Amino acid sequence: MLAALGSVAAAVWGLLCLRSLLLGAVVFVFFADFLKSRRPKNYPPGPPRLPFVGHLFHLDFKKVHLSLQRFVKKYGNVLRLEFGDLSSVVITGLPLIKEALVHQGENFVNRPKAPFTERLFMNKGLIMSYGQEWKEQRRFALMTLRNFGLGKKSLEERIQEEACYLTQAVGEEDGQPFDPNLKIKNAVSNIICSITFGERFDYQDDQFQELLRLLDEFMSLQTSICCQLYDVFPRIMNILPGPHQRLFSNWEKLKMFVAHVIENHKRDWNPTEARDFIDAYLQEIEKHRGDATASFNEENLIHSTLDLFFAGTETTSTTLRWGLLYMALYPEIQEKVQAEIKRVLGQWQQPSTAARESMPYTNAVIHEVQRMGDIIPLNVPREVTVDTTLAGYHLPKESGCALESSWPGPSCSSFLLPLCKNSPSGLQTMRS
Repeated sequence: MLAALGSVAAAVWGLLCLRSLLLGAVVFVFFADFLKSRRPKNYPPGPPRLPFVGHLFHLDFKKVHLSLQRFVKKYGNVLRLEFGDLSSVVITGLPLIKEALVHQGENFVNRPKAPFTERLFMNKGLIMSYGQEWKEQRRFALMTLRNFGLGKKSLEERIQEEACYLTQAVGEEDGQPFDPNLKIKNAVSNIICSITFGERFDYQDDQFQELLRLLDEFMSLQTSICCQLYDVFPRIMNILPGPHQRLFSNWEKLKMFVAHVIENHKRDWNPTEARDFIDAYLQEIEKHRGDATASFNEENLIHSTLDLFFAGTETTSTTLRWGLLYMALYPEIQEKVQAEIKRVLGQWQQPSTAARESMPYTNAVIHEVQRMGDIIPLNVPREVTVDTTLAGYHLPKESGCALESSWPGPSCSSFLLPLCKNSPSGLQTMRS
């Protein structure tokens, strides 16, 4: 009898010990998370965070900019958001953004390191590199693009030529309803192709269509919740299936496509004459061969070329589609634009930069489309390089910053840590 009671008592004691041990472990983990989440004095305010995931589920990742507007109204123009171990600060309003990017620009020049972007971009190229490497890549890209027509008449002629191909493709629809998305992306991408690859592709080219499909799918997959969770739990997400794995696969296919084009260039490459961006970059690699400190190599060439595609394709094609949508929604505006174009250009004259000053109404409509469309609601993140004070708040070194430029329109333009959609800016602002 006593032995039986002793056994029961031992079992109860063991169960209590196990529960105490589990409870203690849970308390310890939550306490450790609390200590890790503590921020320095005078750090920006923010909404209450959930343990371990932070504010991950506070945002609607399909409309992050609208979620941010809610927080800005409550916590002000400088606020804190956290995602797992990643901490970011949202800065909104043009005066504060000017303070950060212009007056304290050197303090905000770097890109934050996050598992998702490191796996994809490896701190290479024009957008996600930083420090001296970014300065070298950006300086070379701007110089080369100018040489190949960026801001010059030769680029305008390429655009005019491609516009003819686009109108011809639209005419082939014979007035029937169709989705203009692919045709517009074909045309816009061909402008980038003419500069980077030295050639344009036919709209029916299967290889070109596959490139556009991969680019389009890559952009849409970035906003999936699995890609957001990758930054919070990278080791776990590495072994789990999901959209993030397809995104990584697509990225490798895009890199292979560019690598194949580079190999083709090498076969008939003339070191004394550059036909396009790739030729010019190969010249730069040769010039710096043997220099261990130089950042010019084929890996950077691949990433820079893809950056140019993302920068020059997605933004422009999306703007054009917004323009078509607003013209359909506001036919009275469309009539005025058509009347001005007809008066200035007539029936057959090609549109040109020189004619823009003679078409103030059309120019104003284009700017209004960009304001209303707000095509880059979330831009590329930055990282504070030294301890910085902004709007009275303390931003410690290496904290991630998200700049949000509020338009007086339906939404705001912003950029958050890599958890949010990474829409590269246009060629003229490759480093937003």
